[in-house]
Amino acid sequence: MSSSSGWAAMRSFSRDGSVREHRLAPGTLRRVAALARPHRRPLAVFTALVVVDGALVAVPPLLLRHLIDDGVRTGDRSVVVVLALFVAVVALAEAALSLVQRWLSARIGEGLIYDLRSAVFEHVQRQSIGFFTRSQTGALVSRLNSDVVGAQQAFTSTAAGVLSNAVTLAAVLTAMLFLSWQVTLLALVVVPAFLLPARRVGRRLAALRREAMQRNADLGERMTERFGVAGALLVKTYGDDAEESSQFRARVAAVRDVGVRTALSSRVFFAGLTALAALATAMVYGVGGWLAISGAVTTGSLVALAALLGRLYGPITGLANVQIDVMTALVSFERVFEVLDLRPAVRDPEHPVPLPEGPLDVELDDVVFTYPVTPSLVSLGAAESPKDGDDDGEQADTPDQPDRPVLRGVSLHAGAGEVVALVGRSGAGKTTLASLVARLYDVDSGAVRVGGVDVRDVTQAELRRRVGVVSQDAHLFHDTVRANLRYGSPGAGEEELWTALAAARADAVVRALPQGLDTVVGERGHRLSGGEKQRVALARLLLRAPSVVILDEATAHLDSESERAVQEALDAALVGRTSIVIAHRLSTVRSADLICVVDDGQVVERGTHAELIARAGLYADLYRTQFADGADGTDDADGRDGVVPASTPHNCSLGPGTCRLSPVVSPGRPS
Repeated sequence: MSSSSGWAAMRSFSRDGSVREHRLAPGTLRRVAALARPHRRPLAVFTALVVVDGALVAVPPLLLRHLIDDGVRTGDRSVVVVLALFVAVVALAEAALSLVQRWLSARIGEGLIYDLRSAVFEHVQRQSIGFFTRSQTGALVSRLNSDVVGAQQAFTSTAAGVLSNAVTLAAVLTAMLFLSWQVTLLALVVVPAFLLPARRVGRRLAALRREAMQRNADLGERMTERFGVAGALLVKTYGDDAEESSQFRARVAAVRDVGVRTALSSRVFFAGLTALAALATAMVYGVGGWLAISGAVTTGSLVALAALLGRLYGPITGLANVQIDVMTALVSFERVFEVLDLRPAVRDPEHPVPLPEGPLDVELDDVVFTYPVTPSLVSLGAAESPKDGDDDGEQADTPDQPDRPVLRGVSLHAGAGEVVALVGRSGAGKTTLASLVARLYDVDSGAVRVGGVDVRDVTQAELRRRVGVVSQDAHLFHDTVRANLRYGSPGAGEEELWTALAAARADAVVRALPQGLDTVVGERGHRLSGGEKQRVALARLLLRAPSVVILDEATAHLDSESERAVQEALDAALVGRTSIVIAHRLSTVRSADLICVVDDGQVVERGTHAELIARAGLYADLYRTQFADGADGTDDADGRDGVVPASTPHNCSLGPGTCRLSPVVSPGRPS
């Protein structure tokens, strides 16, 4: 038994046998065939070469038989030379076929991986934000990596292996039966001695393989958490270096121990197969030699039988586990199809309507919305009772009330160029309401209109172009400042970049970086401060030049200096644009054209700051609560906002004890 055949058998038997009982989804094989259709020509050539290569396996032993019987025993040198040349030609042909097969296999396999990965990535990108809130990132990446690779092996490894083993086994058995049926039967009697121990050791190897995957996953998760910027910061501020090292060494030791046990089991398995192959060879030589002495077979036939025997057990062991091999590959296909079958919750209309040019108003008309339940896959980490909501802790629902509407009959209107503020307690539904304007979700009933057009009648690309969003935790990719700025405007030139940065009060920050625009900002932009990230994000927004701007706590958690710079940038960003501003700190929205108080999924109050204070409702209560340490929460007699005293420096954007709060300024209104 050859070394390559032994290791192939070991890999086959070490697969998880539980897939044997798995029931494939209806239509899986048909869909696999459809994926193969674009590659049918190279697949046909590849299949033909596999068949020819498998059949050639039996040729060299038969040539050796004639070389010995018709050349060596008769003393005919010309026969020896000619047959030796034929053996060399066959060997070269097998090598050439192997190279061509490998080239075709790589071409087909990599082409299939390209097709599947592209299809999965594009399909996942079309999913609504709810899909990502319920799916584990690692599980999604696994579908794009291990499952896609496992799927392509159905063509380039599993199917080819099954076909090659079947053809080889047929050719070898035919040749052996032609030479001596007695020796052939004897060789087949030994087969159970190969298969039974292999199955037992294979189950142990499969268990060890699963354990090794789990141990490596634990180790990888540990490293990912600790090597990320956020995790490293937590370790630096709270961690114990000795304890961290101890826990890591324990995980590494577990991986090491599994590796040792796997290596030992594999060696035992391979040594056992090698010993059985040697025993079978000895039996063939013994019985065949006896038959050769008696004249039942020739000496050349005996040598050929021994050579063929070495090519018999590899295909048998490979085919013994063919069901597990095929099912393992098909299950990978099925897992990829699971993702491709997910229907996006938010889809483009068949006949889209363009948004009007110029300023756009925003209208919510009797909107009712409930977060969708389990729109993702359980295998991707989907929660049975989803929770979505504001970054500040707002949740759409609870496990006890998964179907409770988050928004109930909400109606409001933001005129073109106006600033509308949404305020209220955590969990009231503010971010949810703004998310509907950006069409991150679709409403259950009612309508969200931008520029008089229902957002469901507009393509998502068009809506992204006209509606810009800045959240309290602006995300920057691990890339250069230039790439992050151009993410929303790929064609922006150098001058446009610097103009946007200047408008966002971020040009000085970028000029101070080591490579300027070409500086890599690090994972999640951690090379920049919170205020600097916000300003870069605002510059990205200004480059996009949207007609509608959504600011979700854009100045939250910033220090006074950063807040002042960001607020100045916001003042520039809002000019001439319809703005929806979500804020907890009421000081930042007192100059808004309209303030809407959201409570328990409804707009319970609306008006200007002065009107709502005079009404003495929920807004007035929230205002008094925030300024209870010294401000009375009322306006001056001339209608201007009151000055915040020194006792509330946490709400001051210009420094403690000396300033008045910097409000969001609506276009055309003095600050």
